[in-house]
Amino acid sequence: MKAKDFGLTKQDIIEMSDQYMLNIGYRFPIVVEESKDLTVTDADGDTYLDFYAGIAVNSAGNCNEKVVEAVREQVGQTMHTSLYPYSVPQAMLAKLICETIGMDRIFFQNSGTEANEAMIKMARKYGVEKYGPEHYHIVTAKKSFHGRTFGAMTATGQPDNGCQIGFGPLVPGFTYAEYNNLESFKEACTENTIAIMVEPVQGEGGVYPATQEFLQGLRELCDERGMLLLFDEVQTGWCRCGETMAFMHYGVTPDAVTMAKAMGGGMPIGAMAAKEEYAKALNPGSHGSTYSGNPVCCAASYAQINELLEKNMAANAKEVGAYFMEQLKSLPDVKEIRGLGLLVGLELNNTDAVAVKIKAMEKKLLVTATSNRIIRMLPPLIATKEDCDKAIQILKEAIEEVGTQA
Repeated sequence: MKAKDFGLTKQDIIEMSDQYMLNIGYRFPIVVEESKDLTVTDADGDTYLDFYAGIAVNSAGNCNEKVVEAVREQVGQTMHTSLYPYSVPQAMLAKLICETIGMDRIFFQNSGTEANEAMIKMARKYGVEKYGPEHYHIVTAKKSFHGRTFGAMTATGQPDNGCQIGFGPLVPGFTYAEYNNLESFKEACTENTIAIMVEPVQGEGGVYPATQEFLQGLRELCDERGMLLLFDEVQTGWCRCGETMAFMHYGVTPDAVTMAKAMGGGMPIGAMAAKEEYAKALNPGSHGSTYSGNPVCCAASYAQINELLEKNMAANAKEVGAYFMEQLKSLPDVKEIRGLGLLVGLELNNTDAVAVKIKAMEKKLLVTATSNRIIRMLPPLIATKEDCDKAIQILKEAIEEVGTQA
């Protein structure tokens, strides 16, 4: 669908959206009508360099040909079945994921936050059934982000963030500890703690990678106390951080892991995968979803994951990400560069990162900002060093112009 098909202009579409859609935050004044590889094109024909990939979704490139082909073929066969019958895309995808990441069971969801809800439910149900009715406590990290449904929102360790304000009372049974601080997590655990849940790299929290000592220590702590180690890889998973899953960097295997974003290649799908012992806590009747394992989404995901693996995009993310982070140090007003693979954070000293994001967009580069000092970049994993050079030049101009206006 394009604006001109309805006799409308780009501005008409923006005004229509602003009139009828909920206002939940700043939106780029762009009406995207086409996208391909590392570019998106709006209704006026302007082309933008994409360094946010739909927020870590289009990892194999915008409108990847294999994903588009899989969707077209599946739409012509069957679009929806519910969970009652089996389907080929669902079975093939389940096998591919479990065997690739070393898990036994998987349950598909429609998003990352739903995947995290499923993982939280599984852990709590396992704890209550194994140890008793009070054994449902979970420790998560400060500055974490796990989603916007009630359980995932409560697990998010940002109580002053607008994501939680005004929605109380939140779900009981969560405590926050300092990320990358093993002693803080030990102190937060109680006799009723059943799980520790963290991101291998905190994305929304400012792009903070975990240390080896921290994740290894959490694994040992969970083993000692009979607790589950849960990893949220909604943003970090599927080659984004230079390995198939970010936890593989650390040689630390979780008891359960969530994923979404990159796994669908643009189609809405998420999943929770777990070891058999814990997965069986979710028995018939305890969990479900009408759209779980939707055939079109599963077909897209199967094509997307195979593209990422067969073209070894994790290796490209590792190489290009290292180059990108090194080159970013040359920008003005840099406080710190953080990241893993092509999940990259640029923290500025005194320049308004949100203003830089907007200025970069005006210069035809799309990035995100996680705060008023941190720019986050998650380009498609097909990005080259030359693409990074283009982005750096635009960021340099944007920072300098925003700085002179401050």
